[in-house]
Amino acid sequence: MNQYFSRNITLLRKEKNLSQKQAAFDLGISQALLSHYEKGVRECGLDFVVKAADYYEVSCDYLLGRTADRAYDLSEPVIEKGSRKQSAAQIVNRRLIANMINVIYDFAATAKNRKLDRTINNYFMIMLYRVFRRLYAANQNNPPTLFTVPGELYSGYAYAVMDKYYTDIGSMTDVDSPGYLEAFQKLSASPEELAEEYPQTAGEIFNVIQQAENSIHKLKL
Repeated sequence: MNQYFSRNITLLRKEKNLSQKQAAFDLGISQALLSHYEKGVRECGLDFVVKAADYYEVSCDYLLGRTADRAYDLSEPVIEKGSRKQSAAQIVNRRLIANMINVIYDFAATAKNRKLDRTINNYFMIMLYRVFRRLYAANQNNPPTLFTVPGELYSGYAYAVMDKYYTDIGSMTDVDSPGYLEAFQKLSASPEELAEEYPQTAGEIFNVIQQAENSIHKLKL
């Protein structure tokens, strides 16, 4: 890793008055390993660069010394139009899902907890990965070299990882859990309050809930 990375993660930690022990805990690594990163003794992987950028609320380019601008790119994501025409139902459901994800992140913002944010991110990432890989593999001519996890293992392993992330989210949102985030006591979200807070998307929130529960009821549990 270049010299800028080591210097920048050290300066950012000190700016925020964080001890090396606290920063290491928040970043999910040992204090010894963080010390090595800050001294430039060891190189980290790309995943840690991204995690550190999220943690210190700067861009990866800033951490790597590629720009003096600390800011994230907070512009709306580009949604590329593929070569395949999507049906009206696909477009509507895509909007439903996008709005529901927005509400989930809005709820999570109540806690202002980086660990919860990362866990939710990871859960969605692995969920999207599973679906994408399933569709990608539908054509046997698509090269498997895009992935490193063997085809016969990825689905079960990915499901296990999803379950772990879901359990971790539960540990921070379950009132009876030692890790419960007390800030959620302020999250009041009755149907009436949802309709008031999200006037343009509340109907879509209720739609997603209804569709999901209809699927559950069909299992006749």
